[in-house]
Amino acid sequence: MDSVPAQAHQGLKEAGAASASHLTSTTSLPTKVESRTAVMEALEDIVYGSAAGIVGKYIEYPFDTVKVRLQSQPDHLPLRYTGPLDCFRQSIRADGFLGLYRGITAPLVGAALENSSLFFFERIGRGLIYSSGFAPRDSELSLSALWFTGGFAGAFTSLILTPVELVKCKIQVPDEPGGAGGAQRRAPLKPIPVIKEIFRHEGLRGFWHGQLGTLIREAGGCAAWFGSKETTSKWFRERNERALVKRGGSQDDVLASRERALPLWQQAIAGASAGMSYNFLFFPADTVKSRMQTSPIGDNGGVGAVPKKSFGEEARALWKQAGVKGFYRGCGITVLRSAPSSAFIFMVYDGLKKYFPMA
Repeated sequence: MDSVPAQAHQGLKEAGAASASHLTSTTSLPTKVESRTAVMEALEDIVYGSAAGIVGKYIEYPFDTVKVRLQSQPDHLPLRYTGPLDCFRQSIRADGFLGLYRGITAPLVGAALENSSLFFFERIGRGLIYSSGFAPRDSELSLSALWFTGGFAGAFTSLILTPVELVKCKIQVPDEPGGAGGAQRRAPLKPIPVIKEIFRHEGLRGFWHGQLGTLIREAGGCAAWFGSKETTSKWFRERNERALVKRGGSQDDVLASRERALPLWQQAIAGASAGMSYNFLFFPADTVKSRMQTSPIGDNGGVGAVPKKSFGEEARALWKQAGVKGFYRGCGITVLRSAPSSAFIFMVYDGLKKYFPMA
């Protein structure tokens, strides 16, 4: 008589154990899936952001070379270039068209690092907002929150970008003032000699010369970059939904349209607006940074060590020389080239994530 209850009790224990095992496996599964998804999304940011950055850099680099040469003209000598077109003419006459791509190796690495870091840290910024309770987990972030995540991403990216920008600027400017009477010496044309020269004269710390300018440009500019792109995209989506309703579309049609990507031309305009906002709003900080990073290295051709100017000292010297206008040398061509470059960056990045998802 006692054996039946014992067997029943044993059966209940086994069933309970199986049930507990099932619950454990099912409750741990979402955590594993979420963990794997987060890792794959981070990998997407790095790989696809790098690819998009490289495409954008090939488009914009000749214009960037002209911009840096215009920005870095010495304040104690007559201007070498009268404007962007004159800089183009002189540069092509001296080195040919391919000379405008001088030193592109380091910037290609920099573009891959910059864009992958921006998308990666922007995702972290979103996660911080959700985890801190400022926004419900499944909701879309407000535009102000997106501007914040852009600035957050830019601030961290500036630490990675400053050494790359320093090497790039040294290579892009073909001559540096030096010697008595303003004599000039040829700057090294390859990244490795430039890196060795910086390290020999200034040590590891020297690679972050101009960090404040990069921080201001990246934190403020990237807030505008992500914020402008999302603001423009939101405007297009609302416009498209209104047009769909006018054509007799149902609520289901409207909801379905939100799951689809914007038309290609609208994506391009949103990306272009992002690039133009990024470059225009904080261009003066970029000008001061470029002047700092193109200053002579070491003994300046044998006339003694050249003291490095701080961000404030460089800004005051430029103001004294050229006023407000000096801070915007090369701004027009920079904003112009940023439109197609940024449009392609977002189109390539969004396209790769859509058609080749890793998560």
